[in-house]
Amino acid sequence: MAAAGLDERFRERRRWMQALLAGTGSLALPALAQSMDRPLDVPFVPTSDETVDRMLRMAGVGPKDYLIDLGSGDGRIVITAAKQFGATGFGVELNSERWKLSLRNAEKEGVADRVAFYQRDLFETDLSKATVLTMYLLPAVNLKLRPRILSELRPGTRVVSHDFDMAEWMPDARADRGWTRVYLWIVPARVEGEWAWKQPVGKGNPEFSIELRQQFQVISGPVKIDNDPFWLTDARLRGDELSFTVIGDAGGLRIRHEYSGRVSGNTIKGSVRMVNGDNAPPSSAPWSAVRVAKKP
Repeated sequence: MAAAGLDERFRERRRWMQALLAGTGSLALPALAQSMDRPLDVPFVPTSDETVDRMLRMAGVGPKDYLIDLGSGDGRIVITAAKQFGATGFGVELNSERWKLSLRNAEKEGVADRVAFYQRDLFETDLSKATVLTMYLLPAVNLKLRPRILSELRPGTRVVSHDFDMAEWMPDARADRGWTRVYLWIVPARVEGEWAWKQPVGKGNPEFSIELRQQFQVISGPVKIDNDPFWLTDARLRGDELSFTVIGDAGGLRIRHEYSGRVSGNTIKGSVRMVNGDNAPPSSAPWSAVRVAKKP
C-alpha cells in the first residue's frame, strides 16, 4: 500500500479509537463505565500480546530497566517486561477490579516479587524512577503528561506509546503493523543555550562557541570561532548524547571537527575528531564544553 494510503488508514483508525476510548463511538463501553470506581481519563482497551512484545522490543527493554506503565489494565505490559525481558517496575490503574486482576496475574506468572501494581491516578504518580515509560492513552492525556515527561524523566529514558502520538514532539522511531502503530521517544537532555570551549588548531588556541536552539530532540544554531560565524552540521541529540560537526577556517587552516559527548547539567564531556588543514591526517582528543551563563 502506498504511504499516503497507509497514513490515511491509520488516521481513520485513530479517529475510531479516540471515539471508542472516549465512549462516544458505536463500540462504546457502557458496561465498563458502570463498573468504574470513578470516571477514567482513558477507558480500558487491551493491547494485544503481539503489540506489547513490539513495544518492549522497540524500547530495548532489558534486565537493567525499571518500567512504569500508565493505565496498566490487567498488567500485561509490566508482567511481560519482567517475565520475558528481565525488567522490574510497576503499573498504575484506577479501576479496582482490573487492579486486583493485575495482582493475580503477576502471582500466576511468577513475577510478583519483581513487579508491583497500584490503584492510583496516573497524574499523581511519581515517574522519576522510570527508565522506560509505556502507555496507551488518548492524545489529550499524552499532551497533558508531556511536560512532566520532559521535566521529570532522566535524559535517555525511553517512552513508548501504542497508537497515539505527542503532537509536535516527533518520535525518534515509529513502527506500523497491521492496524496498529507504536511510537518511541527518547527523552532529550536540555541543551539550549550558549556553550563555549577552546580547541588547539595549528599554532593557535581559538575560542569556539555554539548558541544551541532546541525543539525537543532537534537542535540547531550558529557556531563562532574567534567570533567568526559558522553553522554546525550533522547535529544530533539522543537522550544525553550530543554530536555535531564544525567546518570552517581557524588558525589559518581549513578545519573539520567532529564532536561527540554526554551532557550533564551545564557541562559536556566527550571527544573530538579533528582534521586541521586540507591534507592533514585526522587526530582525536578529549573535549569538554561549558554552558555560558547569560549576562544580565
